[in-house]
Amino acid sequence: MTTTGRRALLTAGVSAAAAAVSGCTSEKPAPRKPGAAEPEAERVARAEAALRLRSVTASRTLLERYDAALAAHPALAPRLNPLRRSVAAHAEALGEGGTTVRPATAAPTAAPASASAKPTASPVPVATDPRAALKELATAERTASDAHTAALLTAPPEYARLLASVAAAGAAHAYLLTEGARA
Repeated sequence: MTTTGRRALLTAGVSAAAAAVSGCTSEKPAPRKPGAAEPEAERVARAEAALRLRSVTASRTLLERYDAALAAHPALAPRLNPLRRSVAAHAEALGEGGTTVRPATAAPTAAPASASAKPTASPVPVATDPRAALKELATAERTASDAHTAALLTAPPEYARLLASVAAAGAAHAYLLTEGARA
């Protein structure tokens, strides 16, 4: 019995050594060719980045409309500032994940930086009547909400949930800017 144990031990040792030696070679591996999944993943990543950029741009445009309305009608600040803060938070949340977008415009309550600061013209026309300005903001909210809703079809699941939440908030903002004033 002693011989059988020694033979089994010797066989196991030789097998282990052969396995170790065969795993170590001096040949360099061939350069890896990209698989079919890699170009597809790159295409999907580009599409998602473009979707994020469109979504953030829609929110930033809405934010600029709030800034223009607040600049034209400072008396609306108590009503518009909470909605503006919400839109700014939405724009920031939509841009997370690596999308590079232009910075948000400064809040209208912020003091001017300096006299040498580059003046920015208000490209967004605002109605002179405060009620008309509110209606314009409500229309802009609906437009942004519709854009976010349309983007749901091509968005990845996690981003789609965020877009749906932002679209719903936009619909609520539109209500608050129009019908909510009557309540």
